[in-house]
Amino acid sequence: MEDIMLKAQEYLLSYGLNFIAAILIFVIGKWVAGVISRFIESMMIKGKADKTLAGFVRNLSSMAILVFVIIAALNKLGVETTSMVAVIGAAGLAIGLALQGSLANFAAGVILIIFKPFKTGDLIEAGGALGIVQEVQIFNTLLNTVDNRLVIIPNAKVTGDNIINFTSLPKRRVDLVFGISYSDDMKLAKDALLKVATSDPRVLKDPAPVVAVSELGDSSVNLVCRPWVAPADYWGVYFDVIEKGKLALETAGCTIPFPQNDVHFYQEKK
Repeated sequence: MEDIMLKAQEYLLSYGLNFIAAILIFVIGKWVAGVISRFIESMMIKGKADKTLAGFVRNLSSMAILVFVIIAALNKLGVETTSMVAVIGAAGLAIGLALQGSLANFAAGVILIIFKPFKTGDLIEAGGALGIVQEVQIFNTLLNTVDNRLVIIPNAKVTGDNIINFTSLPKRRVDLVFGISYSDDMKLAKDALLKVATSDPRVLKDPAPVVAVSELGDSSVNLVCRPWVAPADYWGVYFDVIEKGKLALETAGCTIPFPQNDVHFYQEKK
């Protein structure tokens, strides 16, 4: 009995300490991985690197360090890591075949980083969602929508469809349509809308705003008002010109007609 107790104590003393050491290696290694990955990101940002690239490298470096930490922890437990690496390689091949979608997302993330169709902070439409790019991760792209919702899109879906970047170019055109009655003074209406557009300090002078007749509709003459603005001013100008344009047309004596039909009755002669 005493021999069994002694062996049990030796076992617990030997493997218990190794188990505690393995836990400490994992916990400290995970913390170190976070510190190093964040340090790499901050140094890249200080070096004027793209924020999207910096975030991607942070995630990748953190994952790579964690792999070494896990191998070191297992080695401390007495696991033969040399043979384990071979097993992991074989298992990795099988897992890779089973997780082709994840690998495609990873490859798409690399493509996004290399070709840079957008960067962090850009307003884009991709993968069926519209929002501001928050981060490009290893497998997903995070968008923050204009109504403050987080959308997580697989990278392969982003690269597999059209990407519309609304902020990459320095100018955007606001397209607005106003309808006036056929009996209204068309020149007066155009001058009123042009004055509204040119009086807004956010509207760019080059290219100059354009007001023109776009269509002779069933119930109205449709005028387009097209001012150019900086991307950040788009929605502010959009809403203001609609409101001020309507008021300007009313002040100019123009009417905004409603669709109407003329019905004629004929009395049948007997």
